[in-house]
Amino acid sequence: MMDGTARKMIQPGLDRIGCWLARQGVNANHVTILACLLGLAAAGLIALGYPGVALVLIVISRIGDGLDGSVARASRKTDFGGFLDITLDFVFYGAIPLGFVLLDPEANGLAGAALIFAFYVNGASFLAYAVVAEKRGLSTAARGVKSIYFTTGLAEATETFVVFALFCLWPAWFSHVAWVFAAICLYTALSRIIQARAMFPDAPSEP
Repeated sequence: MMDGTARKMIQPGLDRIGCWLARQGVNANHVTILACLLGLAAAGLIALGYPGVALVLIVISRIGDGLDGSVARASRKTDFGGFLDITLDFVFYGAIPLGFVLLDPEANGLAGAALIFAFYVNGASFLAYAVVAEKRGLSTAARGVKSIYFTTGLAEATETFVVFALFCLWPAWFSHVAWVFAAICLYTALSRIIQARAMFPDAPSEP
């Protein structure tokens, strides 16, 4: 929901940095991988009891996640780059809640499992919608130029980042926030299913 506003604020700066990195010969896929590794390191720090330090890595990781697209647009976009970006995004999204589960399994286990389940359902609806949209030749630039069709929703990357920041700043509230955000993710998936039903009607039956 907030991705459009956030993009307008930070995209010009990312594009300038991305152009500079591209001129230095930096590969967009390497930026994608580095961003994911920083996210995994953040999850490890959370599991070890350092959520405050982890938040710093999460911020840098998400900057890298936005920067890889800027580097690709300034150099060469590839289908594999788009695939890698989406895949490693979901690695990151699953790793952070898992870090909090490992930090305190008794307090965070159930809520963390529910949140990861909600991410799974929401991600499946997002990717399935993109596949069918591609099959039908649909396109959108609502969230910038992307390798696949991006549908909007109540729970997007910006909201997820805010929630992860809340987890790190107030780890004792992980369970409460996780349950709420899991519900928001499931609502987003449901709304996407309803949207898909309207956008992809069944073909008329043969007489």
